[in-house]
Amino acid sequence: MTFEGDGGDIVPPHFEIPHYHGDETRVLFVIGAIVLIVAQSTGAELPLSTLGSVIGAVMLVIAAGITNPGQYEIHWANAIIAIIGALLFGTAAVDHYRAGISFFDSSFVYIEALTILSLVALYFTTRTIRGLGQRPDLP
Repeated sequence: MTFEGDGGDIVPPHFEIPHYHGDETRVLFVIGAIVLIVAQSTGAELPLSTLGSVIGAVMLVIAAGITNPGQYEIHWANAIIAIIGALLFGTAAVDHYRAGISFFDSSFVYIEALTILSLVALYFTTRTIRGLGQRPDLP
């Protein structure tokens, strides 16, 4: 163990867990929650109501907060959240594009950002599930 401060605080050593990308997923979920709230508050045309956007942002932050390498199941929940986000915002992005909405329209930019964040979060979550599934100490 390492000691910091006046010797009273004990901080466990930081170690890498192979194929664990929960930290990246956590960051992407928090950024996604912020983008969702900012997009909704600036009047972007999202495929969610105001209440749906706030509930979605809260769910993302809660999922980010409880993500850890010791609980295998939370990564499946993260994958489901990322899949829902990718499908919801990806469909809306394609619909906006086909409707001829400009690339520079704020609604399109926000929806594309949320789609990309969801897809990247899904990638990292899937890698984590795969990596943790290969560990013999987890069920």
